[in-house]
Amino acid sequence: MRGWDDLYPLPVPPSWVPGAAVGILSLHFIQKLLFPYFWADLRYLLKVFTYGLRVEMYRLQGRVVTVLDKFVKLAEKQPHKPFLIYEGTIHTYRDVDRMSNRIAQVFLQHEALKKGDTVALLMGNEPDFIHVWFGLAKLGCVVAFLNFNIRFRSLLHCVSSCEPKILVVGADLLGTLEEILPKLQKDVSVWIMAKDSTFPSVHTLLDKIETASEDPVPVNRCSANNLKSAVLYIFTSGTTGLPKAAVISHLQVLKGAAGLWAFGATSEDIIYVTLPLYHSAASLLGIGGCIELGATCVLKKKFSASQFWSDCKRYNVTVIQYIGELCRYLCNQPVKEGEKNHQVRLAVGNGVRNDVWREFLDRFGAVKICEFYGATEGNICFMNHTGKIGSVGRTNFFYKLFFPFDLIKYDFQKDEPIRNEHGWCEKVKKGEAGLLISKVNAKNPFFGYAGSKRHTEKKLLCEVFKKGDLYFNTGDLMVQDHDNFLYFWDRIGDTFRWKGENVATTEVSDVIVMLDFIQEANVYGVSVPGHEGKAGMASLILKHNELLDLEQIYKQVVTYLPSYACPLFLRVQEEMEMTGTFKQQKFQLVDEGFNPSTITDPLYFLDNSKKAYVLLTKELHEMILSGKMKL
Repeated sequence: MRGWDDLYPLPVPPSWVPGAAVGILSLHFIQKLLFPYFWADLRYLLKVFTYGLRVEMYRLQGRVVTVLDKFVKLAEKQPHKPFLIYEGTIHTYRDVDRMSNRIAQVFLQHEALKKGDTVALLMGNEPDFIHVWFGLAKLGCVVAFLNFNIRFRSLLHCVSSCEPKILVVGADLLGTLEEILPKLQKDVSVWIMAKDSTFPSVHTLLDKIETASEDPVPVNRCSANNLKSAVLYIFTSGTTGLPKAAVISHLQVLKGAAGLWAFGATSEDIIYVTLPLYHSAASLLGIGGCIELGATCVLKKKFSASQFWSDCKRYNVTVIQYIGELCRYLCNQPVKEGEKNHQVRLAVGNGVRNDVWREFLDRFGAVKICEFYGATEGNICFMNHTGKIGSVGRTNFFYKLFFPFDLIKYDFQKDEPIRNEHGWCEKVKKGEAGLLISKVNAKNPFFGYAGSKRHTEKKLLCEVFKKGDLYFNTGDLMVQDHDNFLYFWDRIGDTFRWKGENVATTEVSDVIVMLDFIQEANVYGVSVPGHEGKAGMASLILKHNELLDLEQIYKQVVTYLPSYACPLFLRVQEEMEMTGTFKQQKFQLVDEGFNPSTITDPLYFLDNSKKAYVLLTKELHEMILSGKMKL
């Protein structure tokens, strides 16, 4: 009897197949061993390339498609889909489109605004911020986002630097308006989000919106001719001095809006935005990102750690935005049952510490942390697409080909890049901290700051590696490891970061020396265990025969500075240490910190519970280090 194998013989594979299989397995093993991030890098680069190709195709077709254009199309395509959810109220894509049309019609009727004119916006997180922003954008205006935390002199500086025709103020910021109104330029027309006004010569907006038409304004008003033309001014502390108005082009808005998509968000996601809308993270990545996806945004008036997860559960949030401090605040909340019972799958942001990153994942579940790096005005961005804890992103040959950058040696004493005997800058080795610089070219332009050619030029480095080259100075020190992961190390210059905000030391110093008993103030940041960034500290020199008035200092800083910029520590010295170039010496002061056991000078601490500066004793110092004293 013939066997089954005789009737149906098994096919014999060609002789080369086993060899090929072994070869493929070997290649796979070698790839895993030597190039473990190859496929993750390839997927990320393909996304970057795809998005860039899409923008380029529009350009070749003679079309300039902006984020606003995309929003208007979505309002036609999905009019009833929720765009904003604010305090339980749903605002659909059509609702926001029509309300922004009304605002555009009001300004078209009552103000002689031309395409390209600037309008400053001083508002908190609320739907009307977006209504006004989009309405003015539909008129072709450049909208300047003002930080509602800053006061008086700094705010007046911001308004004057962007030279607006109109200032629009939210109903909850009329107290701030009252402070600056007497000093405001007379040619700035002021509008408030109210139906009536007690201020002379101030216009009201809400009453006029009610009777305005919902019809779109003429298309030629909002159509962009060039992606590199300015559309926003977003204020940043930069590395020195008062806030500067970073020029944001349509191209930068498009790049920012693609961030959530690049990290894997989709149109089905619900994004929770608690960061202030005057920040590029909330406005470009958050709101712009929702538009890029056609998704829904849950907008919060102000971040609340105690309400955060209950909001996420209530609104079925799937994507959250963060800064490092925000994650720490959440981890510091009392532990509750069911903390992992939510639908959040992505957390997108920057500045989270390694220990907080790990604690966040352990406590709140399998949330993918999507860390990124990018300056508001910068021309370089990194995205941690692999999820490596602590890293802000990853680079490789192809990424540097499209977005050329380098890390160069920096002299901390002279506060400038180190140049060799030939005058060229030198790159640091892998594992060493270096100043991040990014090449400026046609594909990666730097648009600078409004109204300040000097500040724009100061952010550029010329003749870096060869004659004629030009680089953007980020002001940030980074480290690149041997696996090409990048890590944020520190900031240079006269800026430090506290409570998620940049604090310019010169601004704080200027406020303190306004006091008639202060001769000089040297402001710097000091590290506090358990806290991101650096807390503000001021070394003070008193005028001859003058006494220290702590009550006056407290009143001065809380009146003229935002809360995050008020120095937490004071140090009274006899004389100020200076550098060889007659600049205030900060490095030794930073190293010495605020330890009363090693510092003989009088030290004081800003006790918010007492609303006063109090003597910094050894006991109080221990409470701060142990986390028992709230900062």
